Amino acid sequence: MEHISMILLSGGIGARMKASVPKQFLPIGGKPIIVHVLDKLENIKEISEIVVPSPRNYMEQTKEIIRNYQFSKPIQVIEGGKTRQESVYKALRCVTRENVLIHESVRPFVTKEEFERLIQTEERNATYGMDIPFTVLEGGEYIEKNLDRSRLINIQLPQKFDTAKLLAAHEQAIKDGKTFTEDVSLYFHYNGERIKVLRGTEYNIKITRPIDQTIGEIIYKEYILGGE
Repeated sequence: MEHISMILLSGGIGARMKASVPKQFLPIGGKPIIVHVLDKLENIKEISEIVVPSPRNYMEQTKEIIRNYQFSKPIQVIEGGKTRQESVYKALRCVTRENVLIHESVRPFVTKEEFERLIQTEERNATYGMDIPFTVLEGGEYIEKNLDRSRLINIQLPQKFDTAKLLAAHEQAIKDGKTFTEDVSLYFHYNGERIKVLRGTEYNIKITRPIDQTIGEIIYKEYILGGE
């Protein structure tokens, strides 16, 4: 695989964490959550550049963390958007490679091997995903429809895309006023192309609520430190 760009989303302000700082700065194992991801990216030779969309008020803090940990890869911190989708769009306009990886800084337990497997898969568009281990039904105030759990996928990150096609899809979404929660659904809606699903792990959790930080400390001690 030729060189590839990396977008590391760091745009959240962590309202659900009820913390005084965005969740990507909270510590797990004594290190800010975002550093756990950057540590892995640092050692992946195919990744030639990293763009980090950040809330305007936390751009300097993000840059300071990057300086303190002395990462050698080119890392560009940009002002993120008001939404996750807008942050990805702004970052896509900054990257220079034909393929791009997208990951969230608040998924700290992704492994170097998971990034490499994604990079090396032949398909230009791919995502990690997990089977759904519980029953999901469609409805609002009342149940409206049964869904076939065996046909459903819990989408995880990281993801890989053809940069130009993802950018074009984002531009079309802006024109249409459509909002998506992540980029596989956006890309598939506008391009309809095959997107390879690689099987993820239950460790690759997203730190969103206070309990997730507690679970994260356990994963770090048992899975990360325990595996060394």
